[in-house]
Amino acid sequence: MELIARSAGAERLMAHRQRLGPLPAIPSGALIAELDASGLLGRGGAGFPVGRKWRAVAERAAGGAVVLANGAEGEPLSFKDRSLMAARPHLVIDGALLAARAVGANDIIFYVGVEHAAAEAALRNALAERPGDARGRTRIVTAPAGYVSGEESAAVHYVNAGDARPTTTPPRPFERGVGGRPTLVQNVESLALAALIARRGHAWYQGLGHGRARGIGLLTVSGAVNHAGVHEIELGATLSDAAAAAGGLRGDVRGVLLGGYFGGWADLHEQWGLPLDAPSMRARGLALGCGVVHFLPSDSCGVEATARLLTYLASQSARQCGPCVFGLSAIAGATQRLAAQSSQPGDLDRIVRWSGQLTGRGACHHPDGAAVLLQSALQEFGEEFAAHQRRRCLTISEPARVAVA
Repeated sequence: MELIARSAGAERLMAHRQRLGPLPAIPSGALIAELDASGLLGRGGAGFPVGRKWRAVAERAAGGAVVLANGAEGEPLSFKDRSLMAARPHLVIDGALLAARAVGANDIIFYVGVEHAAAEAALRNALAERPGDARGRTRIVTAPAGYVSGEESAAVHYVNAGDARPTTTPPRPFERGVGGRPTLVQNVESLALAALIARRGHAWYQGLGHGRARGIGLLTVSGAVNHAGVHEIELGATLSDAAAAAGGLRGDVRGVLLGGYFGGWADLHEQWGLPLDAPSMRARGLALGCGVVHFLPSDSCGVEATARLLTYLASQSARQCGPCVFGLSAIAGATQRLAAQSSQPGDLDRIVRWSGQLTGRGACHHPDGAAVLLQSALQEFGEEFAAHQRRRCLTISEPARVAVA
């Protein structure tokens, strides 16, 4: 396993170097070309090509850029980033140092979620093992709790002003970020993979994967499985492979949530053979996002589960625009009434209409993610929503077991 340690505890510098060797002295242009050739996509949720993102910062840097290693991980169902930082901190640090060299950055910030104490401690201890020049240009910023605090403009805003709310774009962080300087905001898993590609070359990364998909990645698999947790896969592995990696399914499953709270519900049987890679999932209107796969147990109600997710997303609004403050709250309220079998006439028609009106109208993408989630739920659990409008539940259930913060 490249990203998951076999032994407990954080990997020390000596063991890290024995396993991978020293940090390679690869020229910046050559490294970015390797990332381009590898096809590595960002692992924070958006899936943007990593090489292209680094080049955009390098072209504007003139020696004064900033690298922000994003380990905020505010998605409640994702544990991959904190697990990676806690287990392989030196691999993440290597990626950040290589990124700084490639884009012309003098400063590196590790932006770590306040709830990820083990990850932050591992990074601090790992930085203490590094030479003074590496320590002198790095610092750790503790990201506040909250779903949107890891959004890249929110991360920059927090470092600059102590306010972890997204800002209007443009300018984007790669144009003007921390301290007004071009800033590369990159997810920590992406940085770790970049460090491996720098050592082994793009051909190594391209040699991994199934079908058309290339490379490796981390999934957080939870719900109705025997061994929930973070699992490393070769991209293109199927949904059934993800379940197998987590020890197999535990009982029957009502549906599967792919991509987390900003993802979507899907039918388990229809998607059982679905390759977990961006092109295959996009062709079916799905996305893996930050690598979350959650199997909803059959004794849980899909309407109730969706209401819990939407209520959480509404509570995480940055409260900077009407579609988020009012629209998302109204959708969550109506869905809660439906879930509680206390709906008002027209609630179901209203959330159908509102979900189509919300997309693209917010100051950031927070309302968009909620709309996608709701639209997928209406498709996947359509009969259940209709029954709840009649104040009936098709599931004799205990409360839906979908974790929220």
